[in-house]
Amino acid sequence: MIQPNIVVLIMDTARAHEITPETAPNITKLASSGVQFSNTFSTASWTLPSHASLFTGNPSSKHGAHADHKHLKNTLTTLPGVLQNQGYGTVAVSNNTWISDEFGFARDFDIFRKNWQYIQSDVDLGKIAREEEGFDKVRGVAKHLFDGNPIVNAANAVYGQFVRRRADDDGAKSSNRWVSDWLNDRDDSDPFFLFINYLEPHLEYRPLEEYTEEYLPEGVSYAEAMEVNQDAWSYIANNVEMTDRDFKILKALYHAEIAYLDERIGELRRLLEEAGEWEDTIFVVTGDHGENIGDHGLMDHQYSLHDTLIHVPLVIHGGAFTGGKTVDELVQLTDIAPTLLDTAGIDTDEFVEESQGQSFHPDAETEPREYAFAEYMATQPSMEALEKRVGDLPEEVYEYDRSLRAIRSHNWKLIRGSDSSIELYHVAEDPTELENLASERPEKVSELESELDRWLDSFEHADATGHADMSDSTKDRLEDLGYLQ
Repeated sequence: MIQPNIVVLIMDTARAHEITPETAPNITKLASSGVQFSNTFSTASWTLPSHASLFTGNPSSKHGAHADHKHLKNTLTTLPGVLQNQGYGTVAVSNNTWISDEFGFARDFDIFRKNWQYIQSDVDLGKIAREEEGFDKVRGVAKHLFDGNPIVNAANAVYGQFVRRRADDDGAKSSNRWVSDWLNDRDDSDPFFLFINYLEPHLEYRPLEEYTEEYLPEGVSYAEAMEVNQDAWSYIANNVEMTDRDFKILKALYHAEIAYLDERIGELRRLLEEAGEWEDTIFVVTGDHGENIGDHGLMDHQYSLHDTLIHVPLVIHGGAFTGGKTVDELVQLTDIAPTLLDTAGIDTDEFVEESQGQSFHPDAETEPREYAFAEYMATQPSMEALEKRVGDLPEEVYEYDRSLRAIRSHNWKLIRGSDSSIELYHVAEDPTELENLASERPEKVSELESELDRWLDSFEHADATGHADMSDSTKDRLEDLGYLQ
C-alpha cells in the first residue's frame, strides 16, 4: 500500500453552522467530492485541550491538558508521533500560541513553525511591536532585545510591526506562502503529515475590507464595524452594553473572516495540486471549537459547553472519503486520529488501546457513536484573572467559576456543572439550546447522567497538576489573543 500524505487544517474558532456555500465556497466544493460530517463535536471549548484531544484521541480528563495543567504530557502517544515513527515527514505551522513547544505540541514534528515569528526563536517581541508606541516601543524592545539572539529578536520585532500586520494580520496568507516554499524545496519521496492551525476566525475579528462589505448590515460602514466592542471580558463583566445590532455586526465580521480563510484553504489545495501531491493526499478541514457571539449571554469561547462552542465543521477528501456524501453520525475530534491511521494503513491497535477515539473509516469495524462528550475542566480565565483585567465583577459572573461536562445524543444534550447545576436541552427541537428542560424531564436527566458517569468510569483519569513553564512573552501574546493569565 502506498501511504498517502495527510493534511489537517484547523479553522480556529469555527462554528459548524457558519460554514455555508455563501461563506465557504471552497470548503463546499471540497465536500461535494469528499465527505462532510455534519455532527462533529469537539471535546472542549477552547484551543489547548481540544488540540490535545485531536492529537491523542483522548478527552481532557484523560490527556490532562487543560486550564489547570496547561501542557500536553510527553508520555502520551500522538498522531504525528505515530506517523513520524512510520516514516512520515511531520510538519506543523501554528498561528495560535497555545499550539507551540512551550505547551508540549512541537515534540513529534520534524519542522514546527511558529508563524507569528519571522525567524524562529524562543523570544517573542510581537506584543511590544504591535501595541506600544513611540518611546515606550523603543524601550520595550530594547529591554528584551538581548534575551537570546539580539539579531533574531530585532528581525521578529520589525516583522511583527511593519510586515506581518500590514500584509496579513492573522497569518493564513503567510502560512500558505511558507508552505508553498516548503513544498517547492521538498525533495523527500516519503509521505508527509502537514498540520496547520489557521487563527481565523478567532477574536479579534479584523477581516480585510473587501471580504467584509457583503456581510455587513445595511447602512453599516466598515469603519463603523471596526469600532464595535470586541472585548469579551468587559462584556461578560457588564462593563459595556451591547445591542443586537452590535452582535449582528460582529457576526458579519466573523463571516468575513471565514470567507477570507476559505479562500486561503482553496489556495492551499491549488498549491498541493501544483506540487503534484493532491491526488495522493488525505485533506482534512475541521475546527477546534466554536464561538459565542452574544449567544447565551457570552462572547469568546469560555464558561460554556453549548453547541455554539463544541459543534465544529469536518470535511475529509481523499482515499475512501469521496463521493460528495454527508454523514450524520456523531463524530468527535478524538476519532480523527484513529481514522487517519486507518486511512494510512497503519496498525492502530496500540493507539486505540491508549485512546478513547474510534475510527469512522468506512472499512472500520466500529459501531456509530450513541453519544458525544465534552469537558470544561477549569475556568479559563479564572475569576482572579478576570478581576485583574476588568475590576470588580457582578455577583452573577461568579456562577461561571465551575467545571462542566456534557453528553450529547442526536436528540438530547445534558450539561452538568461542578456546582450541581444541570441543563437539559431537546436539541432535535431546540438546536439553539434556549429552553432548559431539566426540571420537566427528570427521567431523561437521570438517564443521561448515568451514561455520562458510565463513560467517566470507563478510563483512567490523568493526575494533572501544575502549569507549563510559560515565558513572559508567551503570556503577553496569549493575552493579546484574549486569553487572560
